[in-house]
Order: sequence, then C-alpha cells, then structure tokens
Amino acid sequence: MKSLAGQLLVASPQLRDPNFAQAVVLLLQHEPQGTLGVVLNRPSDKTVQEVWELIEKDPNDCHQLVHLGGPVPGPLIALHTEESLSSKELLPGLFVTVQEESFNSLVDRQDAHFRFFSGHAGWGAEQLEDELSVGGWLKSPATVEDVFGDHETLWKRATSRIGLGILVPGIGKAQVPDDPSLN
Repeated sequence: MKSLAGQLLVASPQLRDPNFAQAVVLLLQHEPQGTLGVVLNRPSDKTVQEVWELIEKDPNDCHQLVHLGGPVPGPLIALHTEESLSSKELLPGLFVTVQEESFNSLVDRQDAHFRFFSGHAGWGAEQLEDELSVGGWLKSPATVEDVFGDHETLWKRATSRIGLGILVPGIGKAQVPDDPSLN
C-alpha cells in the first residue's frame, strides 16, 4: 500500500455524509491499520485566544480561528511552518505537532504560519480505500498554500485542479487560462 500522507482528500459531490460535504481533508497519516487527517476548510467560531482561556493556557491575543479538524475528538493538532517546533514534516516546509509545549511558541511568533485543529477525521483499516473505490473522495497532491490559503474557496480550487488534471493530463497549469471558456 502506497501511503497517501500529505495528499488532499476532496469530498466528491456525491458524498452524502454531512460531516464531509464539500470537505477538503489533509491526510496526516495513512497506514495499513488506519488513516488520520484534518479537515482544512471548517473553521470554528472560536479563536485561539478563546480556546487558550478555556484550557487555562498562558493568555495570548491570537484572533486566528481554530478549525474543526473532523468529527473524531482528539488532541489539538497544529500545522505550521516552524521546523524547530515540529514532530513531523508532512510536506516540504509544512510541519505537524501535537506537543503542547510547541503551541505557545507558535502563537507567540509573529512571523509563524500556523493553523490549529480540534478533532480529526479517521478511517479504520481499508475503510478509506473502500470509500475511494466507490468515488466518495477525490485525491490531489497537497501544497502549503492549500493549508494556509482561503478556506472558503479551497473545495472549489481543489476540485478544479483535479478536473483539470483529468481533462488535460500532462499540460501544466501555467499553459491553461484561468477561464478556459474565454478561448
């Protein structure tokens, strides 16, 4: 089995699970015993500052929203660009940590790019492969820009990128106009 860690799972329009309608999931781990990822395009209504107050961590003034990583409860997960605070490099320049001691350091760094996720998406052994085989999910390589870009347009951008790869394989994105209907 080839690992899909570092790939995007993009909910197909036919996926009926309300937890994942138009969801874009970044896979953090994909192994024979199961798969774990975080939904990139589901911000919560709580800021990092509010969450820190709830869990009695050092106060901060970070107004970035914490994202809902998925329906499975679990530890806070941070995706970020700070190699020194990482547990694992997922993509070149994109790191993952669940270490509490790294969280405050991320929040305190003015130039750090990060997103926090509460909860995650999980699949048991071969469950994801079954969902992929029936067309519930589409796959695409992930980029750092997918993680830190506009979450509101991520599903549309990702499905467009996948569709372009299907319709015009082997042609680079730079060779195709943003709106092909103008040709």
